[in-house]
Amino acid sequence: MKSSILSLFLIVFSFGLKAQINEEQAIVELLDSWHLAAANADFDGYFGKMTSDAVFIGTDAIENWQNKAFREFSKPYFDRGKAWNFTSVERNIYLNGSKNFGWFDELLDTQMKLCRGSGVVKKENGQWKIAHYVLSIAVPNDNVGELIELKKEKDSLLLLQLKQRY
Repeated sequence: MKSSILSLFLIVFSFGLKAQINEEQAIVELLDSWHLAAANADFDGYFGKMTSDAVFIGTDAIENWQNKAFREFSKPYFDRGKAWNFTSVERNIYLNGSKNFGWFDELLDTQMKLCRGSGVVKKENGQWKIAHYVLSIAVPNDNVGELIELKKEKDSLLLLQLKQRY
């Protein structure tokens, strides 16, 4: 009897593990095809992988793009046939218990050298979509002082503007 219960547990566990792996693979394919769509300047393919209310946070402090605004900003790049080319070199994917919501982080090889992407994905009508993406330039800790010095003036001006707004 105990071996039957153990066997049943192992079968159920293996199906659950397989479902987890399948969902993670689907997210890997989503992210890879999303990055490829940008590299190929496939506007519809790129934005079709995002939710209608998706948010894209860019590397500039003022880049907090809601989907519609990000589409408008990006369209000229796609129309010229050259958007951006990001290739994941490391990625971690996490899922909630229901496997309909996930988050990830990835290290990217880009024209800006190493960058970090992170985001949220959710399942809509059985398809994984990107709901939120954050892109940041990876800065070695040894170079942070130089970077602060480089951006100090512009950041100070932007901080003044932002503080006046709020």
